[in-house]
Amino acid sequence: MYKSILLSTLLSASLLAGAITFENAPKNPKHRLPSGKNEILSFHSILKDSMDAVVNISTKTIVKNNLNKNGLYNDPFFREFFGQGGAVENQAPKKRDNALGSGVIISKDGYIVTNNHVLTDADEISVTINGSDKIYIAKVVGKDKDSDLAVIKIKAENLQPIVLSHVDEIKLGDVVFAIGNPFGVGQTVTQGIISALNKNHVGINKYENFIQTDASINPGNSGGALIDSRGALIGINAAILSQTGGNHGIGFSIPIDMVRNVVKKLIEKGKVSRGYMGVNIAKLTPELKKLYTHKNGAVITDVQNDSPAEKSKLLRGDLIYAINKKEINNPNDLQRAIRALNPDENITISIERDKKELEKKLSLSNLDAHGQNSHKYIEIDGLRLSELTEKTKKEYEIPANIRGVFIEGVLERSQSEKSGFIAGDILIQIENYKVRTLGEAEKILKQLKGQTKRVYINREGFILLLVTR
Repeated sequence: MYKSILLSTLLSASLLAGAITFENAPKNPKHRLPSGKNEILSFHSILKDSMDAVVNISTKTIVKNNLNKNGLYNDPFFREFFGQGGAVENQAPKKRDNALGSGVIISKDGYIVTNNHVLTDADEISVTINGSDKIYIAKVVGKDKDSDLAVIKIKAENLQPIVLSHVDEIKLGDVVFAIGNPFGVGQTVTQGIISALNKNHVGINKYENFIQTDASINPGNSGGALIDSRGALIGINAAILSQTGGNHGIGFSIPIDMVRNVVKKLIEKGKVSRGYMGVNIAKLTPELKKLYTHKNGAVITDVQNDSPAEKSKLLRGDLIYAINKKEINNPNDLQRAIRALNPDENITISIERDKKELEKKLSLSNLDAHGQNSHKYIEIDGLRLSELTEKTKKEYEIPANIRGVFIEGVLERSQSEKSGFIAGDILIQIENYKVRTLGEAEKILKQLKGQTKRVYINREGFILLLVTR
């Protein structure tokens, strides 16, 4: 799991064009406190079924030998003992890095949902089911970085899939349980409540609408289940807010509506295609609310040329308050609603223009075709790096004169984590190479990959020297 405020398409052709039927929990559950003087609140029987649906995931990444042009093993530690040539004739064997995470069984025939970042750079994925020693080798069905979700599949039958809740049945204060494999100690359950809903601007992934919980989520819980007191899945655990890697009672889970949408697309098509309408939007400020009858929605500030919005004659100043009759409360609602829809899907947009209510028909196009995936980052050596933009500086109160590359996240159990890197650090120099852009950082790190190197970072105004390889 990426321990960050900012976190993190390999396809198996034989698994594409699949289908999925979800096991849905009953609708309209009752929310109540226990009653009776001789009643113990226990979730033992509920938890057992859910725990059987949560699996442990172990990934292996092959690390190529650091060979010189003559095919000899080149390593700084060998240089210390064998001189400046630094080469020995016996090639060291390939090494494997192991990472641990969790996943949730969603079908009897072996489909499992997890986090995309759990599978980062994985060459081999192993799955073990609760209560069994059997190891399954999994194949990747599809991965989606923008939602941080992925689907894998194992060859198995008659598994115990988890039942899925519905997003409109999740309430603030509900008792919840996080199930996963923290620190590789084995399957564990922790309890908490839903601390907040619809959390965004957290910076963990591109499309944010998180469930926040104080149920203890630790490294290894990534991809595990967040369930309600019925045992129904309400979210996939993705990240914690922490500068140390320890649990501070602020965990984030990807909500079930996004999980359903992304998983279905990954299984059926192997990738996630998202709808695009072509507008820039803003929230209703107190001043703007005075100009509209509706007090919730998203105001159009610009319409892109030759976009579906332009073809449907949407205008600057239009207030979008519903999509397909579903209420839109703010710009984040609108973005999530559109991105959840498929390209070429026809929708009805309810707008307010000059205090009049209008309905517009619109046919969405494909987001990817419009180059909207503008947030660029790289994942290398256990670091997730992005450009240190003016927006990032403003958001994290970084002085304008600071230059470097922003460390969005650090992969758990990676060498970078062990070396002391944390999210929010600014990478400014590697060995004698100053780093000013993402491209420079990528080039230098690839050039020195596998070598012991000195890395200089700016952490809250202090320059620190870390040694990593």
